[in-house]
Amino acid sequence: MVNYHVTKNPDGGWDAKKAGGKKSSGNFRTQKEAEQAAKEFSKNSGGGEVRIHGLDGKIRDSDTVAPGNDPRNIKDTKY
Repeated sequence: MVNYHVTKNPDGGWDAKKAGGKKSSGNFRTQKEAEQAAKEFSKNSGGGEVRIHGLDGKIRDSDTVAPGNDPRNIKDTKY
């Protein structure tokens, strides 16, 4: 299970970065593009969590990517 974070890059765009990694797995023009890429990266690595950060750096959303294990048994009403 591999987790990813989507964060604003200070040089421009948005990064999809593996949790604990030093380098970005990709830089994207929009947050939505970075989120989609992070979910695909996680899916290809066996699933996990994708945490989306706002401009303030705080986590504003988190999604479980199959076949990751969602610790909460709550139906996601956003999607």
